[in-house]
Amino acid sequence: MPQPFNSAPPTFALIDANNFYVSCERVFNPQLEKRPVVVLSNNDGCIVARSQEAKDLGIGMGIPFFQAKHLMQSHGLIWFSSNYTLYGDMSARMMTLLSSFAPQQEIYSIDECFLDLTGIHHDAVSYGQTIRRSTRRYLGLPTSVGIGKTKTLAKLANHLAKKRPQYGGVFDWQACEPLVEDCLMAQIDVGEIWGVGRRLRVQLRALAIQTCRDLKYAQASLIRQRFGVVLERTVAELNGLACLALEDTQTNQEKRKQQIISSKSFGQPITTLTDLSAAVLSYTARAAEKLRQQDSVCSHIVVFIQTNPFSSQQKQYANSLTLPLIVASNDTRRLAQLAVLGIEKIYRAGYRYKKAGVILLGLHPATQQQGNLFVADAPARNNKVMHVMDHLNQKYGANTLSLAGAGLQPHWRMQASQRTPNYTTAWDELAQAHADR
Repeated sequence: MPQPFNSAPPTFALIDANNFYVSCERVFNPQLEKRPVVVLSNNDGCIVARSQEAKDLGIGMGIPFFQAKHLMQSHGLIWFSSNYTLYGDMSARMMTLLSSFAPQQEIYSIDECFLDLTGIHHDAVSYGQTIRRSTRRYLGLPTSVGIGKTKTLAKLANHLAKKRPQYGGVFDWQACEPLVEDCLMAQIDVGEIWGVGRRLRVQLRALAIQTCRDLKYAQASLIRQRFGVVLERTVAELNGLACLALEDTQTNQEKRKQQIISSKSFGQPITTLTDLSAAVLSYTARAAEKLRQQDSVCSHIVVFIQTNPFSSQQKQYANSLTLPLIVASNDTRRLAQLAVLGIEKIYRAGYRYKKAGVILLGLHPATQQQGNLFVADAPARNNKVMHVMDHLNQKYGANTLSLAGAGLQPHWRMQASQRTPNYTTAWDELAQAHADR
């Protein structure tokens, strides 16, 4: 059986913003409250967020928007293009606010974080309500709070807090009697447990483990033998034995990615090499910026293109090419040269391309870069140029300074016909208040 990471009984809270993308839209447009609202993916293709009212209409997560479009007339469905700039900024504000409620925080996703409430001498449910009120008051975002002795229990408690109105948005396992706890777990499908995906759920149900309670009382040695130590730890956590500590957010942010991908579908199909090269140049610039943000360089770049695999009436073609750099770099100009070279190699005329992208591989810290005696380079000067480019784009907005080959107003950019303004990050898009006359 796994051992707890700390001898003191811990208390974890998981705070989750309800229907986050939709909630961000409602903050700046209160008329959307109590109305069915959905937010779409890139190019306004699929539904990636739904209000509760939209869920009640039977709208599924991830379905193509055209399958729900008829509900606009029959039920007043409202839709928006995704605005990740707005959502990212609202997330940052929420995480900053929530960090003030506990000495340690782990940001789990854009709309979720764990807090370590160990040693905070408050009634846990009351404290959770304080967190909810503060998030609603200062940010306008509705949240649910789950509390438990382990991260797994906190995650499961959040599920109850969100799905069962009688708990008022906060649920604490520690406030339950053992029999009540078992009764509640018996009502929750095993697939709702943190880390139990669809495939694992099927395998567990084949062993007659259908609910959270079933997994809680499953034989640990059998679980480890069949599924490994990770699920055994989940069983231990369901029994109140903390095996997972909070991961320090700062440490997570400092971890370097092993690869960087920049890829998007086009707003409309591309047929010419010129337009395809321009798109790939734009994606390469974004990938290189991310590379510099983590102070890394890359040794290889992969370029890829593909047609629309869902269009059976069109000719299909997809290809990719990996190109090595003689000297690892994070210079946008150098990476762009290779990317264009790669596109020229794999491009084929006569096809309608729907997607392209770049992948940066062989990432390592820029401070550990190895030079080459046979390649003339001026790293100090190049770094200064890239620093100026990043600074201007950060200060005045993305693509303020970009590669000429990417074009000024490319027609292939993603569709976002219903994108709301960047209310919190752009001076010319700030929300306006009008007094009644």
